[in-house]
Amino acid sequence: MILGCIADDFTGATDLAGLLRRSGASVQLHFGLPDGPSDGHADIEIVALKCRTEPVATAVADCTAAGRWLLAGGAQQLYWKYCSTFDSTATGNIGPVSEALMALSGKTQAIYCPAFPENGRSVYMGHLFVGQQLLSESSLKDHPLTPMTDSNLVRVLTPQVAGRVALFSRADQRSQSALPDAEHIIADAVEFDDLEQIVASLPDHVMLTGGSALAMPLPARLGLANHQPEADPQVPGRSLVLSGSCSEMTRRQVAHWSADRPSYQIKPGQLGTADIDACVAWLDQLPAEQTALIYATDDPAAVREAQSSMGVAEAGSQVESALSQIAQAAYARGVRRFVVAGGETSGAVAQALGVRQVRCGPEICPGVPWTFAGSASDPLALALKSGNFGAVSFFDDALKQLELADGPA
Repeated sequence: MILGCIADDFTGATDLAGLLRRSGASVQLHFGLPDGPSDGHADIEIVALKCRTEPVATAVADCTAAGRWLLAGGAQQLYWKYCSTFDSTATGNIGPVSEALMALSGKTQAIYCPAFPENGRSVYMGHLFVGQQLLSESSLKDHPLTPMTDSNLVRVLTPQVAGRVALFSRADQRSQSALPDAEHIIADAVEFDDLEQIVASLPDHVMLTGGSALAMPLPARLGLANHQPEADPQVPGRSLVLSGSCSEMTRRQVAHWSADRPSYQIKPGQLGTADIDACVAWLDQLPAEQTALIYATDDPAAVREAQSSMGVAEAGSQVESALSQIAQAAYARGVRRFVVAGGETSGAVAQALGVRQVRCGPEICPGVPWTFAGSASDPLALALKSGNFGAVSFFDDALKQLELADGPA
């Protein structure tokens, strides 16, 4: 292992794995901290955690343990990956984890750059844009767990860290100015060339943190590019789409699918054993060749109402638990291809299916690859999608790509 990465959720980790695989480097992805040491077979190893919304102390402890595991496995460089929308709260977890990993790896400064130009995320004068909108004016302002109501990343990060925060503007980068004299540096980037320049000029004492796109130039810098990836397995069996995300794009994707395909909505507060059994019974009556969507996706007003009556944590926990149980029941009925929308949902489903390690396959769209687990005789395919990624037709796109890869039955 040359490069070791820590991701704050499962969809972000698969996003990162897919982009790094483009280089030809071999990528191994672990869901949760591995039980044993690294086998050393992959150029890049990623540890995916569910720490975006954990208490700060828990997130720091989990990420530090992952960092130690990666360094013990031979990682020459650590990369801390978080969402391209800088999802966090006033207390963390982006900043506190960065400080812990800096201390672990002996770095004295950290660069923060969540830009992902290919997916419309850019940082200019320290402000994060989603497409043409400021982050605070986008649908992320209504995120049920981490509402982002400030686009100024210097301002967002400052209360999370003990050290100073400064901006490294695009103009300063282009003039090859020295890094600001601060422990934490927000870096502008509006094009992929900007990300390449940040990585190419990276001093040894600086730790890189950001979205998945900032990591893309690392394989070439570390001499890992242009390997020949191994062939992807064929995955027979039924398919199922599960959605817990309430992002704007996922709502559009759910509406597109459910317009003329089998769909079943579940709601917080109505997810007892009988409700889950009813959903599974509905799935059982569908023809085996028909792919269904089971979703908790809803509009922001409905989400706020559920959170108000049940509490934010309980509403989310009920949905994750229900979709996890449904995934287990589906697996027992022969489903081996799962498309899952939402970071927290993806983590819960992967854990429920007992998936601890996957190999990264082809990208369905920028930032969302197919991943493969299971044995050679009983493979499992997972497409874990961050809420706002993908086109309106994403669910169709994912399944069609896998069917084409498998070829005729």
